[in-house]
Amino acid sequence: MKYRVLGKTGLRVSVISLGTHQFSGEWAKTFSEQEVSAILDRGLELGVNVIDAAECYGDHAVESVIGKVVQKNRDKWVLATKFGHAFAGAQKIGAWSATQVQRQLEDSLKALRADCIDLYQFHSGSNADFDNEELWTMLNTQVRAGKIRFLGLSLSADVLMKGDLHQLHSAGKVGASVIQIVYNRLQKKVEEQVLPFCEKNQIGVLARVPLAKGFLSGNYKPGTVFPENDTRSTYTQKFNDEQLKLVEEIKRNEVPPGRNMAQWALAWCLTPKAISSVVVGCKDIKQLESNAAACA
Repeated sequence: MKYRVLGKTGLRVSVISLGTHQFSGEWAKTFSEQEVSAILDRGLELGVNVIDAAECYGDHAVESVIGKVVQKNRDKWVLATKFGHAFAGAQKIGAWSATQVQRQLEDSLKALRADCIDLYQFHSGSNADFDNEELWTMLNTQVRAGKIRFLGLSLSADVLMKGDLHQLHSAGKVGASVIQIVYNRLQKKVEEQVLPFCEKNQIGVLARVPLAKGFLSGNYKPGTVFPENDTRSTYTQKFNDEQLKLVEEIKRNEVPPGRNMAQWALAWCLTPKAISSVVVGCKDIKQLESNAAACA
């Protein structure tokens, strides 16, 4: 495993981070606690040291499983999670007030069985959600209290696609030293302004969705229909087919013969110097091992 320093934080992070959205059951597979434990333990053996979760992956449910598994070796992990959403029954709702987020923080700490969260990230909120001085005052108070090591921004892909850089440019103002962005071979817009800004200002960058929700694995063909319990079923068939046709072109014209496309796509995301790590999920240990081998 290779490692890079995450911006100004000084954290030495593995270039492959473990995304945990898949553990929520929203990708047509339900994971047992034993399966998650085996994946995390194998990840550590492979040198992966970053786990990225979120408050809304099953209403702190994924955090709870992670907390049980990593308590035996907490010091070996960089734990990252997010804030900004709550649950009303089974429905996710925005919860951005200082009071609501402080409650989310306490719930995440409890779920993760941790005294401190290494990276606590604003979770794809709007500018109206972001421009809340009381929220950031509270969060920076929690940093000083030792409950949060570093603050970050998990920026909305929709906001960045519109060229809206308000949150990025305000990162220093609110005390955020890391951003998380969507970046992959199909979605490259952040190369224009976001990555140069981060490199210039030493903002750490985590790249999420590096396989374009699995499309860049090369395992799917145009016409693939995803089951209803797979988040990819929420996209139109036209969009999915257009993306998959583009993937076929990329595989034909850019991926070296005999090269595993998923590994190629992960390595491609690590080309910019500004990016410290790519956040990628897995469905099993075999897939985890393949992802980890991408940086070899």
